[in-house]
Amino acid sequence: MSRIDETKAFVPVRIAVLTVSDTRTLEDDRSGQTLVDRIAAAGHTLADRRILPDEREQIAAQLRAWCIDPAVDVVISTGGTGLTGRDVTVEAHRDVYEKEIDAFGTVFTIVSMQKIGTSAVQSRATGGVANGTYLFALPGSTGACKDAWDEILVKQLDYRHAPCNFVEIFPRLDEHLRRK
Repeated sequence: MSRIDETKAFVPVRIAVLTVSDTRTLEDDRSGQTLVDRIAAAGHTLADRRILPDEREQIAAQLRAWCIDPAVDVVISTGGTGLTGRDVTVEAHRDVYEKEIDAFGTVFTIVSMQKIGTSAVQSRATGGVANGTYLFALPGSTGACKDAWDEILVKQLDYRHAPCNFVEIFPRLDEHLRRK
C-alpha cells in the first residue's frame, strides 16, 4: 500500500494553474483557487496562474509556453473537460502531450465514482508529459479539483510517497531529448 517515507526530505515542485472558462475571473474562480490553496498547503510553489477562454489553440499555446519555462514543473488545468461543444481542454492537452498518462484518467474516474456515482462517466480528466513537464486536465467543479488533488496529485507530487511518485522520475522525463 502507498505511504509517506518520512526518512526522505520533502521536495517542493513548481505548479502552474490554468482555469479554462469563458465566464470566470480571478475573483470568482473557485476551482482554480481550490487548487492554489491546496498547492500552498502541501508546501509546493505556485509558479503561475491564468484564466483562458475555451479556445483550443490558446490553451495549447499556454501549455506549450509553460512546458518550456524552467520555472514550471507541473501544470494543472481546471475546466473544459466535459462533453459539450466548447469543452476543448482535453484536445488542447493532447495537442501538447508527448506521452499520455492513461491511468490518471482511470484512477480519477474511480475516485469520482465513489463521490458522484455514474455521473463520473461524463468526465474526460487526463494527464500527460511534455518537455519534462507534467500536465493534468481536471473538470471545472471544485469537488472534482478537491478529489483529484486530495486523492491522487498530493500523493504523486510528493517525493516521499512510496512505492513510487511522479517527482522521483523528473530527471528522466526528457531523457529522450538528450540522446545523440
